Amino acid sequence: MQGLQPYVDPLPRLQTIQPTRTDKYNDFYEVRMKEFRQKVHRDLPPTRLWGYHGLFPGPLFDVPRGRPIQVKWINDLPDQHFLPIDQTVHDTGSLPEVRTVTHLHGGKTKADSDGYPEAWYTKHFREVGPFFEREIYEYPNDQRAAALWYHDHAMGITRLNVYAGLVGMYLIRDQHEKRLNLPAGDYEIPLILMDRSFHKDGRLAYPSQPDDPEPHWPNPSIRPFFLGDVNVVNGKIWPYLEVEPRKYRFRLLNASNTRAYTIYLDSDQPFYQIGSDGGLLKRTHATNSISLEPAERIDLILDFTHYANQTIHLKNDLGPDASPDDRTTEIMQFRVKNSKQHADTSSLPNTLSHIPSLSNQPVQTLRNLKLNGTVDDIGRPLFLLDGKGWMEPVTETPTAGSTEIWSLMNVTDFTHPIHIHLIQFQVLDRRPFDLARYNKDGSIVYTGSPVPPAPNERGWKDTVAAHSGEITRVIATFEPYTGDYVWHCHILEHEDYDMMRPLKIIAPETDKNK
Repeated sequence: MQGLQPYVDPLPRLQTIQPTRTDKYNDFYEVRMKEFRQKVHRDLPPTRLWGYHGLFPGPLFDVPRGRPIQVKWINDLPDQHFLPIDQTVHDTGSLPEVRTVTHLHGGKTKADSDGYPEAWYTKHFREVGPFFEREIYEYPNDQRAAALWYHDHAMGITRLNVYAGLVGMYLIRDQHEKRLNLPAGDYEIPLILMDRSFHKDGRLAYPSQPDDPEPHWPNPSIRPFFLGDVNVVNGKIWPYLEVEPRKYRFRLLNASNTRAYTIYLDSDQPFYQIGSDGGLLKRTHATNSISLEPAERIDLILDFTHYANQTIHLKNDLGPDASPDDRTTEIMQFRVKNSKQHADTSSLPNTLSHIPSLSNQPVQTLRNLKLNGTVDDIGRPLFLLDGKGWMEPVTETPTAGSTEIWSLMNVTDFTHPIHIHLIQFQVLDRRPFDLARYNKDGSIVYTGSPVPPAPNERGWKDTVAAHSGEITRVIATFEPYTGDYVWHCHILEHEDYDMMRPLKIIAPETDKNK
């Protein structure tokens, strides 16, 4: 939006949700999804949004490792959607228009609490999808301390429900993290970054068709991607944050539908990355820029000690071909005060955690999986996993407890962030191949040696950037649960149509001789 002035609104802090009741064994929460209006910029009228607890973003869950919680996610939304629904996708024309199901992204949960796309339900559970099993979801929190996030995952309309505001962050804590003496309390700040477009009257803008639709395509018709006009952090367009000249910890999530970011600071100071999707890295990694695909998280320490009375901007590098009118280079502003309120006794440790390599595990299965593009029966772009759509029979069936290597060969022209439910994996390497040669005759001709992951990717991950013309290999142990899960591209327009596949984790066969 050309007329909006940046850095006029303070950064909102996420509200931490409290349990409605607690007992000896777990904590219980009720979260209602509501429609409401919220100002996203000083100079815009309030925007119509959907949010968990009537908040955008939703409330922050902050829970200790090993303490189970139960959450009743209540759909209290209107019966009609306010964003354009393509009713040709996944037979959505025959389904209730407003349906939801919440997925805890990065969480190790049983299948019936994972947020399976077809486990959707409508307002107050009046209608339910074919996989609906429970009203109350259970989260054991029996995993490493990490910044997870939760969002809607309803079949065929995830892109719209998330864009409307159904997104929030979920932190798991543990004693090891506490002993590291990282910046905490007021000096630890979650940042949920996303891009959006708005009309002048404050309404969310989301196009009803692709940019160049054919006359015979339906209206509304799903888009192959969406890029917003402005960046929003914690529900505000281009906010500012007043900070003291000391260390801060930021838990940063890219919750955009499609947009990837390459972030940097215009002060040229480094980011100290200490964690990724699945928690702490082995060692702190200092870098001046970080790339962040949709659904990826990074755990950062910024040290403002030597920047008193300065103004610093968190920026997005759009590359040399960016339009000078593209304002998505701007993200947020830090205003460093003159002095500290209290002495900074926090630490910036070099060694952070122990991460055992899965490469030492025996590998039961190697899967070669293609990320490819085609067109549907009316000529619209269609992206697939291994040439298959959602409705085709499941083909990825790991045995519980087994370790597998997945080789993701991207034969499209752009990066796909691939997310696998239930597990955290490790990135092994990426190897480039001649994409033009492959598209010509189907042969794989490597153009370089395998490249190991960058230092900030050498921890636990649940979403990986699978780049064009590369084979990205990840290794994972599929545990601890069995049942129906999914894997998909986290570009939400791709996930909805049709770059998502069922994943069925099966129980080991019983040895009949025992």
